[in-house]
Amino acid sequence: MTATESTATESASTGVRLRPEIAALPPYRQGRPAPADGFKLSSNENPFDPLPSVQQAVAATAGSINRYPDATALALREVLAARFGVSADEVIIGAGSVALIAQFVLAAAGPGDEVVYSWRSFEAYPGLVTIAGATSVAVPNRPDHGHDLDAIADAVTERTRVVIVCTPNNPTGVTITRAELDAFLARIPADRLVLLDEAYVEFVRDADAVDGRELIGRHPNLVVLRTFSKAYGLAGLRVGYAIGPVGILDAARATAIPLGVTAAASAAAIASLEPAAEAELRERVEVIAERRDRVRAALIGQGWPIPVSQANFIWLPVGERTSEIAERLFDAGLVTRAFPPEGIRVSIGEEESVDTLLRILNELVEG
Repeated sequence: MTATESTATESASTGVRLRPEIAALPPYRQGRPAPADGFKLSSNENPFDPLPSVQQAVAATAGSINRYPDATALALREVLAARFGVSADEVIIGAGSVALIAQFVLAAAGPGDEVVYSWRSFEAYPGLVTIAGATSVAVPNRPDHGHDLDAIADAVTERTRVVIVCTPNNPTGVTITRAELDAFLARIPADRLVLLDEAYVEFVRDADAVDGRELIGRHPNLVVLRTFSKAYGLAGLRVGYAIGPVGILDAARATAIPLGVTAAASAAAIASLEPAAEAELRERVEVIAERRDRVRAALIGQGWPIPVSQANFIWLPVGERTSEIAERLFDAGLVTRAFPPEGIRVSIGEEESVDTLLRILNELVEG
C-alpha cells in the first residue's frame, strides 16, 4: 500500500464524523447466490420466468432511457386507483414496499420518537427506524409465531409515532385475522400512523385473514402497503405501492429520493395488471400456495413444528440449530435464509427443490 493509499484509508475510517448508530448498523444482508445446480430459496422470489407480455413492456421502455421517468408514476397510480376505488392522489408508488415504509417512518418519526412492531418480523424494520433517528420497540411474537396485537397495543405510548403490522408476517408466514385487526385498530390512537405491510397478501388462502383493501377509507391513520416483487414476479425491478389518506401520502412523498421508480418498473407493473397477464400470474400463485401447503404438511409429518404459513415461504423454528441446519441445506444445494438463533425461512421455489428439501430435513430430524 502506498503512502497515499494509506492516508486515504485512514481518513475514510477515522477522519469523517458519522452518526455512531448508523456506523454500527449492519447493512441489509442479501441471500447467498445458489450453486449452479442448486436452488435459491432465501429471498422469497417468484420462481417462474417473467411473462412474455411483461418482458415486451419492459423492452419497449429501452428507447427512452435517456429521459427521466415520471416522478409520480401517474399512469400506474391511475390503474391502481381504479382497482381499489380511490383517487390517484391516494396511491403512492415506491421502489418496493420497503422503500415506502422507509418514507413513512421518516415522515412520522424522528429522534425521541418510537416505532412499534412485532419481532421477529421483517428484518429491515429496525434499520429503517434507526436511520430515521427514532427508537425501535420490538414486541415478541406469540408462541405460534404470530403478532401479539394486544401486547403491541400495550406498547404504544406518548412517544409512539408509527406502528407496523406485517401480515402474513415475514419470516414466519402467520396471518392476522380480520377480527383481530379490527380490535387492534380500535385501541390505537387516531394520531398514530399504522402501516399494514401486506407484501405477501396474494398468497393468503385463509378466509378469516385480514385483507387491507377492505379497510381502505375506514381509518384515517391507516396506510396499506403492497408490492409487485413477490406474486407478480417483479423483484428485480423494485416497484411497490401504498394506499392511504392524501395528507399522509404527501408527507411520505416529501421524504422520497426523487425518481426512484423507473419507467421500466412502471411499465412492467401496468402490464402485469392486464387481465390476461394477471390471470396467468394468479395461476402461478396458486401453484406456489399448493406447493407451500404440501411442503408444510410433509414437514409436519416428519415432526418439524412448522407454523401455518400464508406466504410464499415456510418457517423452521429450529433455535440453536439454525446455523447448522442452514449449512446442511446449503451443502445440498439449497440456499435458505437463516436468522440465528431463532430459525430458518425457506422460500417456496421450483418443484425440483422440494424433494431435496424434504430429504435433507428428514435426515436431520431423524438424526
